[in-house]
Formats: sequence, C-alpha cells, structure tokens
Amino acid sequence: MEPKTIELIVSQISKSKEKLEAAKMLLREGFVDDAISRAYYSMFHAASAALLSEDITVESHSAMNKMFGLRFIKTEKIDKKFGRWLNRLKDERENGDDDIFTTFERSDVDLLIICSISGNRRALMVAMDRDLKGLPIARDRHIPGTVARPAWKEGKALYESP
Repeated sequence: MEPKTIELIVSQISKSKEKLEAAKMLLREGFVDDAISRAYYSMFHAASAALLSEDITVESHSAMNKMFGLRFIKTEKIDKKFGRWLNRLKDERENGDDDIFTTFERSDVDLLIICSISGNRRALMVAMDRDLKGLPIARDRHIPGTVARPAWKEGKALYESP
C-alpha cells in the first residue's frame, strides 16, 4: 500500500473519531439533530477509511454507501448492522439537516437491558440506574422483569449479545 494511501486512511480514522466526540458532546447538550449529523459523518469517514484500505475512492456519499455495502457488507467482512446504521444515519442526517419540520427527541431512543436475575430485582434496578447515571438517554424506571414482554411486542432489537 502506498504511503499516501496510508496517510489518507489515518486521516479518515482521525476525522471519524473527532466527529464521534462531537456527536457525543452535541447529544449531551441536547442538540440531537446535530448529533445525528456528526454521528453520520463519523461513520462516513470510517467507511471511507475502510474503502481506502482496498484502494477504492469515491466521489459522493451515495457512491460511498453503495461501495461500502458491496465490498464489506455483502461479502460479510463487516457485520450487516453497520451497513444498516450507516444508511439510517444518512437518511436521518438528511432529514434533520434539510427538513425544518423534522426533529429528533431523546425519547426516540430506548434502552432495554435484558439480563439474568438472581436475587433482589429492586437491587438490580438500583445498580443499573447507578451505572447508567449521566448518560444522555431517556430512562423509564421499571423493576427488572416487568417491562420485557411489552418491549418485545413493541420494539426491535438493534443489538443482541451472542
């Protein structure tokens, strides 16, 4: 690989990390639309670095998404969830940036923790609440075990531990 290509890959990764940190800061401050935009650009730069590692350069966002899908998702080099996240963030970034009527609320993102319960359920809830304190996410406080069935019926799993 050419030294210039390696330099570009490192620069793309650095830019990706910078955009991710900006997204976290914006989300903490309540600027959800802008946080989504920065999160998309974080993934955009990371995907661009991955493509550069295979000597592929693209000229547009749609070309990058397409080539990333063809070279990494379809070939299963990278888990398909990352392709879905990239496409979803691209759509949400465009909606948030371009449509004055689109807003994203923190409550659009729910966190459901499913784990084995041994012992006191309330103690588990208190421990989880303590661990999640300070994160910029909406939380409903339910005693563990009381919300899983309704959540399964209403929501979808974005990540499941193997």
